[in-house]
Amino acid sequence: MTDHSSGRTPDRIRVAAMIDHTLLDPAASDADAAALVDEARELGVYAVCVSPSMLPLPDTSVGPVVATVVGFPSGKHHSLVKATEARLAVDQGAAEIDMVIDVGAAACGEFDAVYADILAVRDAIGAGPVLKVIVESAALGDDAIVGACRAAERAGADFVKTSTGFHPAGGASVHAVQLMARTVGGRLGVKASGGIRTAADALAMIDAGATRLGLSRSRAVLDGLPVR
Repeated sequence: MTDHSSGRTPDRIRVAAMIDHTLLDPAASDADAAALVDEARELGVYAVCVSPSMLPLPDTSVGPVVATVVGFPSGKHHSLVKATEARLAVDQGAAEIDMVIDVGAAACGEFDAVYADILAVRDAIGAGPVLKVIVESAALGDDAIVGACRAAERAGADFVKTSTGFHPAGGASVHAVQLMARTVGGRLGVKASGGIRTAADALAMIDAGATRLGLSRSRAVLDGLPVR
């Protein structure tokens, strides 16, 4: 990916500022979460993303930003459960919520249901926290991806996000990121997440239109980028 203003590949600092450094392993411990925060500070990433049961994280008053997941990973939770989980997470220090939609509803074209599900979470957390909507793009056709993105925008989301990283259909793809970026037209952010393991992967997603990256291997990605 080339920074067209300079003709150069984006450097480590710029990419780090786009990363949600992620730990969603079901076996993760409190010690793992503390290590994640320490590593996030060392790497200079934007945020950490952890499971909601790991909140509140210790000593994040000076960064990084704290994100968590809701309705994760299936999205098949009742909307009221998602809303309650999101509100509790915000009360425990999360500034950003990454919620999973009902993927089956989107696949069937039931976008009013997708909208209502997202709106329940938006209403529960209020306007302040950042809301990212995981559409599980690898499990959907193009029309369903577009419909889910439009529902997210209509419900007041701040970002649309490709994937949980747990679905057997796969994670982020360049095609999905391009489609999502075209659909939201810069009005929402686009988070690419799932299967991004190298600097080349990350740069391809940024070039496709991603404005945030969800990575569990942030150090490996950043080590592959130039330092300027």
